[in-house]
Amino acid sequence: QVQLVESGGGLVQAGGSLRLSCAASERTFSRYLMGWFRQAPGKEREFVAVINRSGDNTSYADSVKGRFTISRDNAKNMGYLEMNSLKPEDMAVYYCAASYALFSRVVRDYAYWGQGTRVTVSS
Repeated sequence: QVQLVESGGGLVQAGGSLRLSCAASERTFSRYLMGWFRQAPGKEREFVAVINRSGDNTSYADSVKGRFTISRDNAKNMGYLEMNSLKPEDMAVYYCAASYALFSRVVRDYAYWGQGTRVTVSS
């Protein structure tokens, strides 16, 4: 099974940018669908973005479309989430996750999760 470790979270002012990284433990990382999710205090975990195994198909939540970009580098076993024009409502713990599904935006389809990295956006 794959282990995932996120990094790159922190404090940023509204309008700023952050780049989150997700390091996978396996060389077979390319076999997994990869997604990013987030969870704000008192709220359910929600979908942010997903990228397919080859990296040529992506999907985004409407709330982040045009501001966030998901990518992956299978040769390095890494996934990324570039976040621009950050808003206070983007503040949450961000998780990367891996799935055996063909393509999914659903939390329950993801079998493996990182520990999360916190993003704080000041207004």
